[in-house]
Amino acid sequence: MVHEALDRGVFMLSLDFELIWGTLDLFGPEGFRRACTTERQLLPRLLELLARHRIGATWCVVGHLFLERCPEAAQPMHAEMVRPRHAWQRGDWFADDPGGDERTQPLFFARSLVRQIQDCPVPQEIGSHSFSHVIFGDPGCSRECADSELRACVKAARELGIELRSFAFPRNSVGHLDVLRAHAFTSFRGPGPRWYEQEEPPGPEARLARLWDVLLATTPPVFLPRLTGDGLWDLPGSMIYQPMHGLRRHIPLSLRVRRARKGLEAAAHQRRLFHLWFHPTNLADESDAMFDGLDQILREVAALCAAGRLENLTMGEFTSRLAAGSRSS
Repeated sequence: MVHEALDRGVFMLSLDFELIWGTLDLFGPEGFRRACTTERQLLPRLLELLARHRIGATWCVVGHLFLERCPEAAQPMHAEMVRPRHAWQRGDWFADDPGGDERTQPLFFARSLVRQIQDCPVPQEIGSHSFSHVIFGDPGCSRECADSELRACVKAARELGIELRSFAFPRNSVGHLDVLRAHAFTSFRGPGPRWYEQEEPPGPEARLARLWDVLLATTPPVFLPRLTGDGLWDLPGSMIYQPMHGLRRHIPLSLRVRRARKGLEAAAHQRRLFHLWFHPTNLADESDAMFDGLDQILREVAALCAAGRLENLTMGEFTSRLAAGSRSS
């Protein structure tokens, strides 16, 4: 069921906060170490930028980052967890988990950073990105595995006083919506409608199509929220704020900003949702330029909100309002 209309356009920002867990299955513990280390250092700067523009975001956090510590001598690590059986994984899913705590293993634990997000002067929502970045839509993730992941997330978050309601699927691979609902989640960020966003993992053609959209600064899609048969609100991603590494380094920053502005204007004009998302690691390369572009985008959001044409809502705030509207109708 598609929600019929919004009072005004909505700007939503969601962040996939995962540190090393997002690439551990592909590249091991050394693959993205530099970028993840930079991500930790940049987080206060990102929170300051959000606070300056009065932007509330949904931080979808890998659940392991909530933990205070893991026993270093445990064999196997997290024996209570049901393992996925992804075709590409090397050995046990938790084989690269070194144990320890945030002081000794700062890319595997991030409780202090979660506290910083909670303490931001502008309230931020903390959602979930699974416990260990299992790919929910892959055949290797059983229902039992998904349930184990979500159970561990909910438990770890509650220890920090957090109730999880919003979810971003690792690699945007949707699966086990009924299990999310069973754990009291109310919304998720689904993939956008374009063909290349439906392909997981993206092949060469899909990657090229994504780059082409940025190069042309095409208008991103804007949406009305959709209630799934499992009772969850699908709040699709409209646009990823592309990083500046690899080939994408050669794409002018102005094109990223121009494309986002087109999405904001479309959302304001059509009274729909523009959902921007990225990983904080996307800011690790050419950080000053990336922050400048994000500053320009958020300044435009603030101007449209001040004019009454747009409002900024987190995933949780939006779905609470939708639920209230459904009860009153």
